[in-house]
Amino acid sequence: MGVRQATVIKEKLGNLLVDVGIISKEQLKEANEEQKKTGMKLGKILTARGYISEDVLLAFLGKQFGISFISLDEYGDIPKDVIKSVPESMVKRQMVIPVYKKKNVLTIAMADPMNVFAVDDLRLMTGCDVNVVIASESEIKSAIEKYYGSSSKGSMDDILKEMETGDADDLEIVNESEGEEELSALALAAEDAPVVKIVNLLLGEAIKMGASDIHIEPYEKTLRIRYRVDGVLHQAKAPPKKLQNAVVSRIKIMSSLDIAERRLPQDGRIKIRVSNREVDLRVSILPTAFGEKVVMRVLDAAALCLDLTKLGFEENTLSVYNKNIEIPYGIVLVTGPTGSGKSTTLYSTLSTLNYPDKNIVTIEDPVEYVLEGINQVQAKPDIGLTFAAGLRSFLRQDPDIIMVGEIRDTETAEIAINAALTGHLVFSTLHTNDAPGAVTRLNNMGIEPFLTSSTIIMVIAQRLVRVICKKCKESYEVPFDSVSGLGVTKEMVGGSDKVTLYKGKGCDNCTNTGYRGRLACYEVMEINDRIRDLVLERASTHVVKQAACEEGMLTLREAAVKKLLSGTTTVEEVMRVTFAD
Repeated sequence: MGVRQATVIKEKLGNLLVDVGIISKEQLKEANEEQKKTGMKLGKILTARGYISEDVLLAFLGKQFGISFISLDEYGDIPKDVIKSVPESMVKRQMVIPVYKKKNVLTIAMADPMNVFAVDDLRLMTGCDVNVVIASESEIKSAIEKYYGSSSKGSMDDILKEMETGDADDLEIVNESEGEEELSALALAAEDAPVVKIVNLLLGEAIKMGASDIHIEPYEKTLRIRYRVDGVLHQAKAPPKKLQNAVVSRIKIMSSLDIAERRLPQDGRIKIRVSNREVDLRVSILPTAFGEKVVMRVLDAAALCLDLTKLGFEENTLSVYNKNIEIPYGIVLVTGPTGSGKSTTLYSTLSTLNYPDKNIVTIEDPVEYVLEGINQVQAKPDIGLTFAAGLRSFLRQDPDIIMVGEIRDTETAEIAINAALTGHLVFSTLHTNDAPGAVTRLNNMGIEPFLTSSTIIMVIAQRLVRVICKKCKESYEVPFDSVSGLGVTKEMVGGSDKVTLYKGKGCDNCTNTGYRGRLACYEVMEINDRIRDLVLERASTHVVKQAACEEGMLTLREAAVKKLLSGTTTVEEVMRVTFAD
C-alpha cells in the first residue's frame, strides 16, 4: 500500500460510503461541514454522530485496502517475544500493536490503515516485513495498556519483605500528640522509600484495574484497602496497621494537604502520570474512630467515553436524545444516584455540541474532566461561588449552552429556568429515582408547573449495569417463566418457552468477576404536549410515567432487559440496578 493509494481512498472515503448505502448524502454533507470547522478526521465525525459504527467503518476500510479486520478482545494473549519486538515508544507514538510474528513477517494491528509512515518506520526499526491488520482504536489502547503499561515494581509482599531487612519500626512513630518532633518524624516517614513504593503500588494497581475509587480504611487492629471496579468494591492486599499514618501522610503530601491536621476532614487533588497519560485523583480525608479514612476518586480522561453511541443508548432512545439536544433553548435534566454515570453523559453531550460557533460554559463541583473548547468553572461555596451565583454570572457571558453541575435548591432552579426562558440551552442533574420523578421534585422545590412545563424539553434517568466479560462469556438456557417476572414478554423471545442468557464464568481478564466494563441503561422522557398538560395539572409521578410509556418511553427496567436478552449483562445486574415498573 503506497502513499498515493492511501491519499486517494482518504479523499473518496465519504463518497464510497454513500455509494454502498452505508451513509446518506445529507449525512456526508453534514460531516464535511463539521470537518471544515473542527479539522477532525471524517471517520471520527461519522462515528461520533452515530451515522456508522466504528466496527463497520474499519471493516469497510479494510475491504478497500485489502486488509483484514480483527477484534483484539477476541484475539487472545499476544506472546511476549512479539511484544518485545516493537518498543513501547513506537507503539504509543504510532498507535499500533504487534499481534503475531512468523519468521521474518511481523503482523501489526492499527486503527488507521492510511498511516503508511508508521508501516515504513516499523519495517526499518524491526528489519521485518510488515503485515497490517485493522483493529479499533479503543482496543489498541487497551492492548497497549495491558502489554506495555507501567507494571508495579514488586508486590505488596515484596515491599514489606524489603522493609523487614531495614528498620521498619522507625515508621511506627505517630501517637495522639502533635508536637513538632512527631510531625517532623511523620513527614520523614511519609517520604521513606518503602512507603512511597506502597502508595505508588496502590495507585498503579487501581488504575491498571480500571478502578473508579480507592478506599483506605482504618480499623482497630487492621488497615483495609478496597478498589471500586465497575461499581462494586473489591478488597485488595493491605499494608500492616503500623504503616497507616505514614501512608496517609504520604497521600496528604502528594495532595498538598496539612499533615498536622488530623481532626477535620480535608479535600485535595493529585495529578500523576501513568503510561504517558495524566490521571487526576480527587482525595477526600475523613477522621474516624481509628484514624483517617482516605477515599480517592480516579479521574482518568483517557478512559472517558465521549461518544454518545457507545454509552448504552438504545437506537430509538438515542434518536430522541439527539433530536432534543439540538433544540436551541430549554432545560435537559439528567437524573440518577451518585455514580450512575450522569457526568459522563453530560460531558459526552457537551463534546457532541462543541462547535466553534457555540459558547459553552459550565459550573461544576468539582471539575472532573477538562474539555477543550469549553469554559469550565469550579464552584467554591466557601467564598460565595455557588451554582446559583455562577449561573447568574454566566448570563452576562453571552453563552449559548450552560451546564450546571446539579440543581440543589430553589434559587438554582429558578435561575436555570430564567436562562432557558431567555434563549439558552441548559443542562443539569437532579437526584430522582426515574425521569418522571424530576417533575414532581421541581414542584416540591416550589417551582410553578407553568414554568416547568414551558422550559423542560427532556428528562433522562440512568443506571449503570456491568458488562459480561468477552473472554469468559458463556450461554445457558432457562425456562421463560423464570424471567417473565423481570418484564420479559413472549414477543421479546420470539414466542419460545426457552430463553438463552449469558454469564461470565471468571478469568484473568475480569479478575474472576465475570464482568468487564459498564454500560448505561437510559430512560428518556421527551416533554410533549400530553406530558406538558399533565405537568400543568400537577399529576402524580405514576400518572406522568404511565403517559410517557404510552408515548413510547422505554423504562430503566425495559432498557436493562434489552441488554439482558442481547447478551450484554446478567439477570443479577438487571435486578441490582433497576426496579420493577
